[in-house]
Amino acid sequence: MKLGVFVSQYTQTNTTLERIKADKLGIILVQNAVYHAGIKENGKASPILDKDAEFFALTEDLQSRGLSPDNVDGKVKVVDYNDLVDLIMNDYEKTIWI
Repeated sequence: MKLGVFVSQYTQTNTTLERIKADKLGIILVQNAVYHAGIKENGKASPILDKDAEFFALTEDLQSRGLSPDNVDGKVKVVDYNDLVDLIMNDYEKTIWI
């Protein structure tokens, strides 16, 4: 199964996300979760970025929180709303929000 997971909160651990298994997993960081893409603590990236998945961050949410799309972690692709619709419609069979 190809699964897209919307993550909207910034927390250090997410037990639900840790348990998710899929053939293709996309983690879409929106709202406050975009901090996972742009903030390092003690020089280390967010532990969420250790998951075997593709990562996306919504550019509008980054910018509204004062983060530059140019400074996100290299694992994260910055997308706009049009790209997000394409991901949902073309790349993932199912989406969930956690």
